Amino acid sequence: MATPVEGPRHLPLVNVAFELGLQVVRMTLTPTPSPWRRREMVRWLVTCATDIGVKALVSIMHNWYTLFTPTEATGMVATTIMSHTTMLQVNVNYVQQEELANCARNLALQCAAKEPQSCALAALTLCEKDPVAFETAYQIVVDAAANVMDSSQLFNIARYMEHRGYPGRAYKLAVLAMKNLTLAYNQDSHPAINDIHWACALSHSLGKSELTNIIPLVVKNVQCATVLSDILRRCTMTAPGMASPDGKRRSLKLLSYDKSPLRQLLDAAISAYINTTHSRLTHISPRHYGDFIDFLSKARETFLLAHDGHIQFAQLIEHMKLIYKGKKKLMYLIKERFG
Repeated sequence: MATPVEGPRHLPLVNVAFELGLQVVRMTLTPTPSPWRRREMVRWLVTCATDIGVKALVSIMHNWYTLFTPTEATGMVATTIMSHTTMLQVNVNYVQQEELANCARNLALQCAAKEPQSCALAALTLCEKDPVAFETAYQIVVDAAANVMDSSQLFNIARYMEHRGYPGRAYKLAVLAMKNLTLAYNQDSHPAINDIHWACALSHSLGKSELTNIIPLVVKNVQCATVLSDILRRCTMTAPGMASPDGKRRSLKLLSYDKSPLRQLLDAAISAYINTTHSRLTHISPRHYGDFIDFLSKARETFLLAHDGHIQFAQLIEHMKLIYKGKKKLMYLIKERFG
């Protein structure tokens, strides 16, 4: 039933094929054992509708819920219909293009409300040129953040917002994403680490108040010592607020480790290093002694950022020597490196 790529279109036959296609996608709307065949059929149906014209395209978007899943409707149907290639192929005028765009936006908002976790980003993209629809899609994401969307999905949309030039909205979504995230002490290669660094960098670029607002969430939800210490150092490389509207006009100062908001982050990093040290020592084997000494060296660098850090680190070393004195080889290595 495929339509020819070139040459004359036999419209009556295409119409019949289109009606048959509608019946097939309705019948296979429930989960199918061959999802790739379903995707192929959906794409083919959109191609048929494109050959017929605007009326058919409007029809499948108006009736999407009887034909497609929300993910299919936004990601495969509306996105394909609104592409530059389809607009040229259908040869629409301005009025027709606006009609299609309105249908696509309405579809996108309905799908985002039904399945925000899989449709919100596509909905925002489809609504970019309409401020009201774009704001509606954004609000759907905010409302769904607490119960439906995970941190990875929220971070993806937050990064998209920053890319589109909405750092304030990106920051709000990053805060919501941080609330949904937990990073344990031993997850130092977790895929969310890049998102955490990005969220803190965004907050830092917007200003001290934004950074002050997000640091308690980082402290609460991130127990990984190396991640906390990396964030701490990055926050002192430049002054906060460089990306704010008046950032270049104000006299900005570097943040101090001894004052808010970094003091809380420094205390959390030191505490995380202490807890991680004891956790690693519980089941350590001789082949990991070298890595553990390197870990302690990194820990000491963070301890020394505090005014009494040298005392705290010395207490940690003495505590280890007392509790784990049975691990003689390890204690010898620690004494050799740290005294």
